[in-house]
Amino acid sequence: MKGERLESFLENALHTERFARYVGRRCRSGTIKDVAEELNLDWHTVKRLEKHYMREQLKRSGTARPKVIGIDEISIRKRHDYRIVVSDLEKHRPIWFGGADRSEASMDEFYRFLGEKPCQRIRLAVMDMWKPFRNSTVQNAPQAAILFDKFHIIRHLGEALDKVRKSEFARLSGKGRTFIKGQKFALLSHPQNLKGPARKNLKLLLGANKRLNTAYMLKESFAQLWDYNTETWARKFFESWRAQLKWQRLKPFEKFATMIERHWDGIAAYCKPENKVALGFVEGLNNKIRVIQRRSYGLHDEEYLKLKVLTCTLPAL
Repeated sequence: MKGERLESFLENALHTERFARYVGRRCRSGTIKDVAEELNLDWHTVKRLEKHYMREQLKRSGTARPKVIGIDEISIRKRHDYRIVVSDLEKHRPIWFGGADRSEASMDEFYRFLGEKPCQRIRLAVMDMWKPFRNSTVQNAPQAAILFDKFHIIRHLGEALDKVRKSEFARLSGKGRTFIKGQKFALLSHPQNLKGPARKNLKLLLGANKRLNTAYMLKESFAQLWDYNTETWARKFFESWRAQLKWQRLKPFEKFATMIERHWDGIAAYCKPENKVALGFVEGLNNKIRVIQRRSYGLHDEEYLKLKVLTCTLPAL
């Protein structure tokens, strides 16, 4: 007589490893509540099994030894607190979630977690223009080149354009205001993402308001900066772009240009061929984290959030 070998049970639990993996896989695409209802299990049981599953994923993923890292922060608890997320940009996976805020001391925690020798392997660190992140990286991984994330820079430029929009709305009245009202999304979106009425309304706005048209064209043309393969040509482009601001009375854009000047080294670093890494991963990870936070709304378990973030790009078991 033949019998199937029963898999080992989880410690202090009435469920097998196989069942825990099944629950963990279901939770990758569904909420704890949905999976609990589907499998007729207690909510706390599903959460415990999912956490066990995610810890096993991390265990199998191995020790992090990154050469190119991406550094960003996420807000938790209604934006009152921040945590830092560090990713391996070559393996496309988050490798650390922690800190008490986005201070230099919190950033130092990551480098201590990584260890002195692994820190020396890092050749490139991608981050926003946040001074504590840069200071900590220079201190703990001095050999690493600093590269400022172009998506954060473009976001600053979008904010400058929105300030011009607001100032024009305040300056004008009557019909002049009509063209501007409700056009924030159209102004800040990529032209290829606009269709139908939105594209038509943007064209009408830019035709009716010269200052906004100039600001919009400057915003769109700035993206060319990342196309250059030498710092010399990138610098020539930036100087030419900044020269167009003369006599335009676009104060937010002038402040933006000053900010770029202050952080030039971390922007020009992208001109080197070895630094042309895929920068969209950090932005995509932020979107994944926002989805995770929405699904986990009301769940005040930071360890759970940490596990969800660190395993969101790992393969299923």
